[in-house]
Amino acid sequence: MSCGAEALAQTTAGTATDSVSHPAANKTQPARSAKPAAKSKALRTRQSAPVTAGDADGGSEAIVVTGTREIGKKARDAIAPLDIISHKQIAATGQGTLRDALALLLPSLTTPTAGFDAGAMTDTISLRGLNPNETLVLVDGKRRHNTANIYSNPGPQQGSTASDIDMIPMSAIDHVEVLRDGASAQYGSDAVAGVVNIILKKQARGFHAQNITGITSEGDGFQQGVYLDGGASLGSRGFVHVSGDFVHQDHTYRSAADNRTGTYQNNILSQPEQTRESVAVNAGYDLTDNIQLYALGTYAHRHAESYQNYRLASSLNAYPGYQAIYPWGYSPVETLNENDFELKAGVKGDFQGWHWDVSSVYGRDYDDIGLINSVNLSINKATGRTPTSFDVQGFNNQQWTNDFDFSRKFEFSGWPHSVNFAGGASYRYEGYSVGTGSPDSLYGNGSDALAGTNPGNAGNYSRDVAAGYLDISTYLAKGLQLDLAGRYEHYTDVGNTQNGKVSLRYDITRRIALRGTISNGFHAPTLAQKYYSALNISPTAARGLIGAGSPGALANGSSGLKPERSTNAEGGFIVEPIRNLHVTTDIYQINMRDRIMPGGNISGATAIKAMQLNGFALPSDIGTWNQSAITANWFGNVASTRTQGLDITVTYLTKLGAFGRIDWDAAINLNRTRLSHQATNPLTGGPLLNAASIAYLTTAYPRSKIIFGGNWTHAKWIIGLHEIRWGQTTNQLTYYAPGPYQFSTTHFLEYQNKPKWTTNLDVSYRITPRWTATIGGNNIFSAYPSRVPDGNRYLGAPQYYMSTSQLGINGGYYYFRVNYDL
Repeated sequence: MSCGAEALAQTTAGTATDSVSHPAANKTQPARSAKPAAKSKALRTRQSAPVTAGDADGGSEAIVVTGTREIGKKARDAIAPLDIISHKQIAATGQGTLRDALALLLPSLTTPTAGFDAGAMTDTISLRGLNPNETLVLVDGKRRHNTANIYSNPGPQQGSTASDIDMIPMSAIDHVEVLRDGASAQYGSDAVAGVVNIILKKQARGFHAQNITGITSEGDGFQQGVYLDGGASLGSRGFVHVSGDFVHQDHTYRSAADNRTGTYQNNILSQPEQTRESVAVNAGYDLTDNIQLYALGTYAHRHAESYQNYRLASSLNAYPGYQAIYPWGYSPVETLNENDFELKAGVKGDFQGWHWDVSSVYGRDYDDIGLINSVNLSINKATGRTPTSFDVQGFNNQQWTNDFDFSRKFEFSGWPHSVNFAGGASYRYEGYSVGTGSPDSLYGNGSDALAGTNPGNAGNYSRDVAAGYLDISTYLAKGLQLDLAGRYEHYTDVGNTQNGKVSLRYDITRRIALRGTISNGFHAPTLAQKYYSALNISPTAARGLIGAGSPGALANGSSGLKPERSTNAEGGFIVEPIRNLHVTTDIYQINMRDRIMPGGNISGATAIKAMQLNGFALPSDIGTWNQSAITANWFGNVASTRTQGLDITVTYLTKLGAFGRIDWDAAINLNRTRLSHQATNPLTGGPLLNAASIAYLTTAYPRSKIIFGGNWTHAKWIIGLHEIRWGQTTNQLTYYAPGPYQFSTTHFLEYQNKPKWTTNLDVSYRITPRWTATIGGNNIFSAYPSRVPDGNRYLGAPQYYMSTSQLGINGGYYYFRVNYDL
């Protein structure tokens, strides 16, 4: 079910393919005159042509907009690896979210296995084994704002505040273009591992409805999704397309027995419960035959809940007020109420051969994080009150981006090929706010499980970003494409960056092509990475993440953050040895310097002092705890790494005559990251990373991921069968059992999450021309990750390792889908 290269996605959940075109097909033909209505459609298509179902050969004719500044570039001629996923492929997975659907379709894309706390309630993606912050998300070619909810817990996603792609209605999506290539020179910060460009529907007619109902093999995790969209004309010169989703998922429960009680009351290992409503309105209108206004608005609200570790009833023996409320103990639940919106307005057109586009995009994400089913023992002791719910944190992230882009093809005497010249400038404002917790969450030792943010760690922060770029593409000879890109960016807080990219593609014959790219890129530290801080308290442990510029961090050797920088090299070939068989192979290397992750890893009295300098309220008896269980760290430029990998995609069409057709597909990603340099603490001279942190950088993502199978289409039936092999991950686990290494930050157990196979099956039947029903399942034989050794589970409950990005913890998922098309 993977989409492996640059061609039109099929109607079923198969793989899109690269096709090799004859160089003569690349010549630009003169534009013909068009009626106003036709011109309107052409202008809309220039920004993002909708993907429509076609036959296997016609797929390569899709127009792509990602990774190129040329107007009307065809997928078959793409100069860099590009996956195209249609909305029909997304729906065929049966998943209720775009993130989970893409994870089943793309070998190079991974998602967190489970996650902790508030971080588990934001849906992020990773490309090529790098942090989600190294993947740029665009919507119709425009930078999407990021979430305000940072993933703060230890793991490969730690520090990420990437765009939450599931805050965009899935019903609004026409297709997704995934550029597997470094593209900072084209798009700026974050495009180190690649670019995910979400192309929205722009049809001016029709109505589509979809219902997905699913449940896991354990009988929990019920999911319900309703997806609606439709379009209408604005006179004869415009369109409006409205989309809306309602998605709900219940908790799943995968914890083992709690060591303290022998019961299954500790639900720490579980899928969060969430309910999400989202809407999108997309519109365009031709003011003249050559000028079009366009606009987009999206809004989403999410309520989510995530379990914390169970607290024993004996912990309330001295607090009769709370004991009466929780006679059997309690499990604090972290909650998220999130409001996310984005508004875009722009005007684009043609003037004497110049294509120009002026746009402004404002996006904002606000997260109100709270606790329910919890306590504040200090309040109860001092006043007798027993509050059970708390408003603990508030985060706001806003982004205002203004772009001016232009391009034109030139013909020069003496040069036989046209030269496409593109350029542009942008200004972006970024703001990040941290709000204080409620008085009840701050009083005394604070609310249990997650103390409120104190005033010393709250604040409003911002920066300005100005950028300019140039892009030149042409043919050097028959069949030999060249693309040069350069970009300059200035950040008011971290300085300047200069980035360049050189890409070549050579069509040796109409069935064989070579391509390669060399570029450099960067990821500017997010404002959240610079200023976020929080304290998480478990029954017998405390972990603080303190701001990089805070008093506690500076006292222990922290320094200001600087951008991550990368050097990317990629090369590959595309072949079509026989008709309908398409093969692409690409190798890549990404050298990253100054990678940002928490470092320092101080513990015991040193950590307590650092957190007290930052105003954290700690439990009054913390001095009696195992001092190794009290830790703190901060974000820093901790290491340099080298990521090397291989992508292979294969598609083949078998025509069975009266018995239909089979679209075969296979795709593989091999990926390995190694540590090439580790930074040291300037005060102590010691390394900033321990073995566990190094594993998060190098081995927490799958070593490989393979997807293969096919889709049989016959009359009214479509049957899809695919296998996914999830490669091994390796982590360094903390010891929790009593012994010499309990809670050690220097001695760990190497844990290998062995490779796993899963089977996905779906059967669709077209009841009428408008109604289609599907029954299917993902991981139908209910494979689970490898179990964690008993002595390395905190309190015994988390039997699967949560800080990795391999197979999920839920087991099998079975669904029923109904589609209606008008």
